[in-house]
Amino acid sequence: MSSFLGMWAAMMVPMMLPSLVPMLRRYRQAGGGAGPTAIVSLGYFFVWTAIGVAAFPLSVALARATPLAIAVIVLIAGSLQFTEWKARRLACCHEEPARGRAAWQHGLRLGLRCASCCGNLMAILLVLGMMDLRVMAAVTAAITAERLAPAGERVARAVGTVAVAAGLLLIARAAGLG
Repeated sequence: MSSFLGMWAAMMVPMMLPSLVPMLRRYRQAGGGAGPTAIVSLGYFFVWTAIGVAAFPLSVALARATPLAIAVIVLIAGSLQFTEWKARRLACCHEEPARGRAAWQHGLRLGLRCASCCGNLMAILLVLGMMDLRVMAAVTAAITAERLAPAGERVARAVGTVAVAAGLLLIARAAGLG
């Protein structure tokens, strides 16, 4: 478990930092200051560490998953990119920091919102190879682009198109068709 959490942290911090920095900047500009902004970061990464603890048994099970099961997970995760639910999650990424909330609470809230927004993309990462640098770079780019681009919903749909196509390709391979 500890080696998994070490790998999880090594993967998660560089993946999530590009999309977190603008939110931290907004928090600091809203009067948060350097110390509270650091606490926001700690709360955010605490959430992702807790998700890593929960993901550990899932990753063990997925290591034994059949190619068809992996393909279906990728397909479902890609399909979620087209939903209104995903659009609402992306809108939360652009909200201004709430006034009066303690830094730790704000960091926890950011982490939970982020996890709900990009959990489907993290599922793709888990099934395709958490420490595969190509997959990690692709998921990082997708998360960052959909959260920071002015047209994040369009980016999310484009990412969904690629993920659905990948899921269908993986299904074809699992069925011996490709």
